[in-house]
Amino acid sequence: MTAKNKTKLMLLILASLSLRAMAAQQPNFLIIIADDCTYNELPLYGGQNVRTPAIDRLASEGMTFDNAYLCIAMCNPCRTELYTGLYPPTNGSCWNHSAARAGTKSIVHRLGDLGYRVGLTGKKHVGPPKSFPFVAVKGVEGGCVSQTANFNDSGMKAFMTRNDDQPFCLVVGLVVPHAPWTVGNPEHFDPEKLKLPDNLADTTETRSDFAKYLAEIEVLDRHIARTLKALEQSGKSQNTMVIFTSEQGSQFPGNKWTNFDTGIHTGFIVRWPGNVKPARRTNAIIQFADVLPTLIEAAGADPEDAKLDGESFLPVLLQKTNKHRQFAYSMHNNIPEGPPYPIRSVTDGKWHYIRNLTPDAIYIEKHLMGQNQWHQYWPTWVVESTFNPRTNMLVNRYMHRPPEQLYRVDKDSFEMTNLAADPEYANEKRRLSAQLDRWMAQQGDPGADIDTEEQWTASKEGKHFKQLIE
Repeated sequence: MTAKNKTKLMLLILASLSLRAMAAQQPNFLIIIADDCTYNELPLYGGQNVRTPAIDRLASEGMTFDNAYLCIAMCNPCRTELYTGLYPPTNGSCWNHSAARAGTKSIVHRLGDLGYRVGLTGKKHVGPPKSFPFVAVKGVEGGCVSQTANFNDSGMKAFMTRNDDQPFCLVVGLVVPHAPWTVGNPEHFDPEKLKLPDNLADTTETRSDFAKYLAEIEVLDRHIARTLKALEQSGKSQNTMVIFTSEQGSQFPGNKWTNFDTGIHTGFIVRWPGNVKPARRTNAIIQFADVLPTLIEAAGADPEDAKLDGESFLPVLLQKTNKHRQFAYSMHNNIPEGPPYPIRSVTDGKWHYIRNLTPDAIYIEKHLMGQNQWHQYWPTWVVESTFNPRTNMLVNRYMHRPPEQLYRVDKDSFEMTNLAADPEYANEKRRLSAQLDRWMAQQGDPGADIDTEEQWTASKEGKHFKQLIE
């Protein structure tokens, strides 16, 4: 072997050793995402109807966030926020079934530049493909409206163990408990004994559908248990940061497709052996946009270089502080799920201020109004509203909203008492309103003008997504 070839070989060996040393120091990342699971249905957040032993165990081994939020309570925009570290007005995905602006970089690029393999199994629902070039990992059902929720862990096991010299990031996008609520066994629940949330009307059909929804949360928990077992079997659990999020709220009225707290508030757990102490809870406020910069910093890089909207909450995980952001911001644009109904809101974890930009309009969401046959309960609400004052209040709360709403969410988690007109809380409303104005200006958010068919269609890949879903 010539001296030149020996030098090349030595450089290759040194480079390989350097990569192995970096890989040994960098954690793996496993992100488990539920689909339309209202956070406070989980026992971890006070839920009283369903048992979730796997989620509870994960929380006992890590840190639970009591104030985690997403910017838009819809599948596609919230996942785009999660994967890009950017708010919807910045990344371009401001409507359901839209897409990020061309050229937007995601977790695949950001962690890929740091040496990671980045894969996804199950539900994806983001685009365009160039912005989200995940390694496709087979085995988990990816169609959120499927009648089934197939789960096979062989693909994720193979991905986790493919290369011990390279760290991995794997997203497991589960499709439960997204409607139509056809998996699991609702007979595990006695509809008459269920404790319905305060924002649901008490009809026989509501209780029946709620039992079906809870059955899917049981399936969700089993799938989480199998995912964590696959990680254990890979031998890489001790060097893996596990994140679980419940995503946005369910398709029951007042959760998903709204800016109510039960829509935008998400369950969030982080387990990271040797770094995050077990059985911890934090009141620190975080948003989905903060996740990617946190992963970048945990991987050893400076997230400031990526110029993201979110900020790393790694100091919270390491218990260097119990504070992160002061406010979390949210928006809703109703196209293409119904007629225009733009909403903006801001919360500090204690107070929640909501601004309905077209309050004279009637709020209509097509799935609830007969787009499909999933929800059998809504007609019973409408009929019962003619003679039941409480049901009438709930129907009106959902379909007719004032210009401003203000809630003390730490005491009124279902936001039943609007304090916006109460002079006693005028200072709180003024303070949060000013913060919302500041955020909208910083994001270049035009408000009501964005919630139109034309804007949605022109959202870069809007037509592509429409064709894909149809």
